[in-house]
Amino acid sequence: MTAPVALAQDPASVVDDIDARPGSTASLLRTVVGLFLRPLGGWISAADLVTLAGDLDIAPALARTGIARLKQKDLLLPERRDAVGYRLNPAALAMLQRGDRRIFAMRQMTDADTWCLVSFSIPESERAVRHQLRRRLQWIGAGAVSSALWICPGHLQDEVRQIIDQVGARAWVTLFPAGMPLTDRTPAESAAAWWDLDGLADEHRRFQESLTSLPAEPFAAYVQLIDRWRTLPYRDPGLPPSMLPADWPGTRSFAEFEWLSGTLEAPAMAHVRRVTSR
Repeated sequence: MTAPVALAQDPASVVDDIDARPGSTASLLRTVVGLFLRPLGGWISAADLVTLAGDLDIAPALARTGIARLKQKDLLLPERRDAVGYRLNPAALAMLQRGDRRIFAMRQMTDADTWCLVSFSIPESERAVRHQLRRRLQWIGAGAVSSALWICPGHLQDEVRQIIDQVGARAWVTLFPAGMPLTDRTPAESAAAWWDLDGLADEHRRFQESLTSLPAEPFAAYVQLIDRWRTLPYRDPGLPPSMLPADWPGTRSFAEFEWLSGTLEAPAMAHVRRVTSR
């Protein structure tokens, strides 16, 4: 191991990219915003956003309620141009770019890659901070070596820094870049102890099963695909093959997502441009 990493000050992201349940109105609308507003120049009329929601079988009243929630989360800012509409909050760009990297560029580790160890000792008076830190570490795919020592791929170190700042835990956390941890167990046995691989495998199988119910229309199919997939690249840390079972279902999930997303992206974007150019 090398020396501990000093924690730099990072601004908290304006919105939390993990707080909407996939399949919900809020989640589907967030997916639409994340996928299409940047290519459109960052602005969309309220009427067009409601129309696109309708293409996802979201009733207008529910769509307006969902849009109001995105405004409350500061993802969208009201802005009138030639019509009433919304622009993407510039402060949300970092969150969306982070999501792009996770969703569309899933990274699998090799045995030569580095790890990041997260050690903390948070007083009982700050147990809410401790709870949030553990929750957020679990969400980005970190494993629990012990209650106060967590491990994640080294390329997620910057995300860990941001989480530490966002939950206000900087005073109690130390990060250690590290090589492959040495234990009496095999790498696969260590992974099974530190991560819930059975639960994660079930998530992959459910995702694969869900692909049989994608809509026929490309726009709706693409949004549904991304919405169903988007949590998995966070939950799955991309462990090296030596730490995974031989029949790991994530391999198939990644391949099917890559093929489907590549097939559906262009026709989905064409549909959005047709709606917004009327």
